[in-house]
Amino acid sequence: MLVETFQNGEPRPNAVNDRLVITNARIVLADEVVHGTVVVEDGRIVAVEDGSPISGALDFGGDYLLPGLVDIHTDHFEKHVYPRPHVRWDYMRAALSHDAQIIGGGVTTVFDSLCVGVSSEDSERAEILGPMIDVLERAQAAGMLRAEHFIHLRCEVVDPRTPELTAANIDRPLVRVVSVMEHLPGIRQSRDMDAYVNRLQKAGGESEAVIRDRIAQMVAEKSDIGRTVRPEVVALARARGLPLLSHDDTDIEHVDLAADEGVAISEFPCTLEAAREARARSMLIVGGAPNIVRGGSQSGNVAVRELLEERLIDILASDYVPRSMLDAAFLIANDPALAYALPDAVRLVTKAPAEAAGLSDRGEIATDKRADLIRVGLHDGHPFLKAVWREGHRVA
Repeated sequence: MLVETFQNGEPRPNAVNDRLVITNARIVLADEVVHGTVVVEDGRIVAVEDGSPISGALDFGGDYLLPGLVDIHTDHFEKHVYPRPHVRWDYMRAALSHDAQIIGGGVTTVFDSLCVGVSSEDSERAEILGPMIDVLERAQAAGMLRAEHFIHLRCEVVDPRTPELTAANIDRPLVRVVSVMEHLPGIRQSRDMDAYVNRLQKAGGESEAVIRDRIAQMVAEKSDIGRTVRPEVVALARARGLPLLSHDDTDIEHVDLAADEGVAISEFPCTLEAAREARARSMLIVGGAPNIVRGGSQSGNVAVRELLEERLIDILASDYVPRSMLDAAFLIANDPALAYALPDAVRLVTKAPAEAAGLSDRGEIATDKRADLIRVGLHDGHPFLKAVWREGHRVA
C-alpha cells in the first residue's frame, strides 16, 4: 500500500511505511539527473523510473531527491558535550542535540570523529571518550537517533596515552574508521606560526613571547613521541581491516609516510603539493566542506576549490558544520569554472564517502540500495531540506 498522507501530500507521522512512492522529483542519480519516480519497499529502493508523475504517490513538485549524505568526519559531537569552555553537558542530551543537527543537514550516515589523545595537556579529552561512545551505543540501540551513527577514532600521535586509549575502544561495534593526526604547531595544520600565535593571543590575551615560549617547549617535549605512537595506532587499525586516514598531510614526506604504512586516504591535505602526491600514490583525498562554503581555509591552508580545479578531491566531509556538505555540493555544481555536474558534486558527499568507509549498501539512488533519501528545495541558490527518510522511514 502507499504511505498514508495528509491532504497536502505529506506523510502522516504514524503511517504504514513499508512502501513509499515518490514522484515528480528531480532524482540525482550517480551519473545523471532524471525527472521521475522512485519506489521504496521494506527500506530498499526497488525501482527508479524516468517519466510522468504517478497519481496517488508523494508528489515532490519538482524538488530534488538526493541520497542521504554520508559524513566520514565530523567533530560536532564534542561541541555539544562542551557547549561552552569548561561546561560539560549531559552526554545523552548532547548526543540527541548533535543528532538533530546532523539529520537537519541531510546527513543520514555520520562518522562521529572522536579525539583519542591530545597534543596539549588537556586530560578531559581522555575522560570523555569512553562515555561518548557509551551513549552513542545506548541511544542508537534504543532507536533514539535519527541518523545512523558510526565512530571515527582520530588518534593524536604526540600523546603517549593514545595507543592504550585506541586499544581500549577500537573493537567497539560502532568504530569503523581510524585516522592518525599530529597537531603540534608549525608542523602540519598550523604551519603559519604567526597566524597561529595571533589566534591564541586573541583567544587568551597572553603575550606573544609567553605563547611562543610555551609552543617551543611543547614541540621540544613531544616531537619524538609520534615515532613510536603512530606505528602502534596504524598496526591496531590494520589488524582489524579498518579504513585508515592520515590527517592534515602538509609535506610530500607526510604523504609518503602514510602511503608506505598502507594508509589509503589523505584527509584534509594542507597544501597543493601534498594533495598531488596523494593522488600520485593512489590515495583518496578528503576535503573539508566548510572550506568550500567559506571560500578558503580557516587555518590559511590550501583552498579546497583549488584542489577541485585539479580533480584532487574525492570526498567532502563536514568537519565542524554539519549542513556544509549540502551547501558545498550545490555551490560546486553551480560554479561553471569547476565544471562539475550536480551528480558529480553530490557523489562527493554520498557515494564516495560510503564506499571509502566500506558501506556499499547506501550513498546512491539505485535499485537494491538503502532508501536513505533527502528532499531538497532550492531558493535563490540556497538548498534547503524539506524531508529525510532513513531506510524508507520518515525521520525529519
